[in-house]
Order: sequence, then structure tokens, then C-alpha cells
Amino acid sequence: MPQQFPAVSLASWNPSQRGVCFVMVERKRPQLQAVRSYSVQLKVRHENIQTNCPITSGTFCYGGQRPAQRFSSKKQEACSQNVDLPPILPKKKKKPYPIPLKKIQQTARAEKKLAEMGIEKPLEPPKNGLLVPDLIPVAYETLDAWKIIIRGVAKLLHIVPVHACNECSEIHVAQTGHEIKDCHGPTSAKRKSLHSWVKGSINDVLLPIESYHMYDPFGQRIKHETRFSYDRIPAIVELCIQAGVDLPEYPSQRRTKPVRMIGRKVIDRGGFVEEPERCISLDLTSTSSLVDLDTHRAFERYPTPTELEEVARIAQETMDAYEKVQWGVRKLMRKYTVKACGYCSEIHVGPWGHNAKLCGEFKHQWRDGKHGWQDATVDEVFPPNYVWHVQDPNGPPLRSALKRFYGKAPAVVELCMQAGSEVPNKYKPMMRLDIVVPENDEAFLVA
Repeated sequence: MPQQFPAVSLASWNPSQRGVCFVMVERKRPQLQAVRSYSVQLKVRHENIQTNCPITSGTFCYGGQRPAQRFSSKKQEACSQNVDLPPILPKKKKKPYPIPLKKIQQTARAEKKLAEMGIEKPLEPPKNGLLVPDLIPVAYETLDAWKIIIRGVAKLLHIVPVHACNECSEIHVAQTGHEIKDCHGPTSAKRKSLHSWVKGSINDVLLPIESYHMYDPFGQRIKHETRFSYDRIPAIVELCIQAGVDLPEYPSQRRTKPVRMIGRKVIDRGGFVEEPERCISLDLTSTSSLVDLDTHRAFERYPTPTELEEVARIAQETMDAYEKVQWGVRKLMRKYTVKACGYCSEIHVGPWGHNAKLCGEFKHQWRDGKHGWQDATVDEVFPPNYVWHVQDPNGPPLRSALKRFYGKAPAVVELCMQAGSEVPNKYKPMMRLDIVVPENDEAFLVA
């Protein structure tokens, strides 16, 4: 119902007068939680009004506000049935910025203005080199889940066949390779864009994204001449180490005093501590914790599961660990800075990138081989590596004529699903489970 204005004194109005009378009423606006959710309502009503004079009849206009009606359709509330397949970014173009360019420029102008005034940049943990206590358990959970993924994928590869193209990065999880003509290898023209399938490995399922390990991320940058003095470890492991995980083989400086900066210049590094000597065991058969953190020869370390129930259990544990790693990396990257090259797949965990001249992608000659650093995304640190979803792994191979009816899923999800695990709901729209794949002679009849 519209909210009526309070009673107005009409003593100044003479009912004997003819015509239209406008009366200004000042009313205090009600304190509404959401003003936009209320709509203005006007109502014209014919009433009898009692004043000092006898009862007078007239037509009056009332104004007020009432909550606006929100029409919610079932189509909007329902979850998406099918989603588009992930786009393939062109190689002859820089990756889009994850943060809008205007926001980056505004932040740079504000920092430059503070630097010109001689004011220190306000830094909060972990931007000032200190740890975030609430994220230390998250880092340990993420690292433990990463170990489970490596162990689970290595065991499932003994059961579920994985095929990899010999000339491109395409992989396929099924009994036989597909026949979709989307190979872009050097000799793909001779094979009419068909793939040259070989047996896949764990590095084909879990793409090896590595990063330099630095004892002090706020120290001197890695130069091209000194790049061999630093170890290369998985980027997820390096992110967890900087977030608070302590590994004796890869020590990291834990500051008690914050880093101070004016603009881009570091005026106080929070104290200098000499990097201790590391003792890394090169024996892969030892009980070192480093063995479980890398995919090197993981297929040989873990045996084949014997029972069918054990395969389903391993697949479900691997699927849960995959979700845990995604959750942990996303949560850690909200606070800790991770840089990615805008042209290649290089990743660096730290406040700024390194100076190693190793980029060989689009127009690397103009940059003298240096990387074009920008903020990284979760998919760049932990790439999903999408593959074609196969509804019947033992059925006929996928064909190019029916390409638009097939869905995709991350390689780990497809591997675990074929091994007997449940698929999370967020992957089902892209897998297109509700689409019935027609035959070749029926494909042209589909709208």
C-alpha cells in the first residue's frame, strides 16, 4: 500500500474558491535499506475533508513509496545448461590483462604522487614481506592436496589410457585417440591435421608450470647470467613456501620487520639475512619430501592398483584434491603476488618478475628475450588443460563432423571420471552431458 502523507492543515484554503489548489507538503524521507528497491506511487482519490468549515468534498492526490516488485523468472534462477568451450588465445597477441588497464594506471598515478611527496607506500602483509597467519594452514592444505594429485594421477595412468599428440599439446583420455582434425604441428599438413598419437605421461595431464625458488623474494632480481644459481620447482610449491610452508630443502626468509617502499624503490628490506646452504638429496628413491612434490618419474614410483574398489577410491580422492588445490591457489593468490608473462607460460612467484631473457614467443626480438610481466591468473599457475569429454570411452573415436556436439573438461577431471569418481556440478555444463550425439547422416538435420 502507498504510504500516505500526514494530515495537512487546510485552514488557509477556502473551499468556496473554484479551481485547482496546490499545497506543498514537506515530509521527512523514511530511512530505507535500499532506496532503489522502492518505487514512487501517485494516487488520485475523491474524499470528504473536515476542516473549520463544514465538510467539503474534493479530489486530492497522494504520493508515497512502496517496495518495488521484482519479477524473477525461472530461466534466470536455473543453472546454466551448457556453457561455451574455453577460448583458445591467439599466440600472435598478448594475453589480456586480468585487472583492467585503467585501474592499473590509476594505481600507478596514486603511487607516483605519493612518491613525489616523499610518502611511503602503505603496505600490508604479505606485500610488506610479512606472513599472513590465517593463510599458513591454507598453504599446508594446498601442498598436501598437490601430493595427493600427483600420487593419484600416477596410479590412474596404469588403468585409464591417455594419448598425447607427438607434435602438439593435445591429449585425449580414452581407449583410442580421436579423429578431430585440429592438429597444428609442423607436419600436420601431411596428415590433413590429424594427430599423431603416442602414449601420454603424467606431464601431459599435469602441465609442468615451474618457477624459480628465491630465499628472499624482495631481494635482488634474478639476472640472465645468474639464472642457473636458482632452483626450478613447481609454481604451486613455491607459492606455498612463500605463504608459510617450511621445507628444509628450500628455506625461505621469514621477516619480523616489514619492507618499506617509496614508489618502486625499496628503502628498507627489513633486515638482511644470509642465505643458508642447502642440502638436497639427489636420490629419488629416498624418503625426501621433495620426491612427492614433483612429477618426475612418478609413474614408476607408484604401482598399479589391484582392486576395482581401490581404483574408484583413488579417483575420488584425486578429484577432491584437485578441487582443494584450486581453492587453495585462488585463496593464496588474492594476497600473494604472482607474475605471469603476457606472451609465454613463464610464471614467477614474487612481487616482481625476473630478468632472465628466456621468452621466445611473439615479438621477443623487440624485448631482447625479456618477459612481459603482468598479474597472473589461477589458470596460469594451475592450468586445467581441457580435453574432449568422451561419453563412451570404449565406443568409436570422436569425429570432426560432430565436433560441435562434444564437450570438454579438465584432464584430471576426465581421467578421474573414467576411473569411477563423481563429477562436480560446475564441470557438467561444459561437458554437455545432456546432449545426444547424432550419427553422421543425422548431423545436418540438427538446427
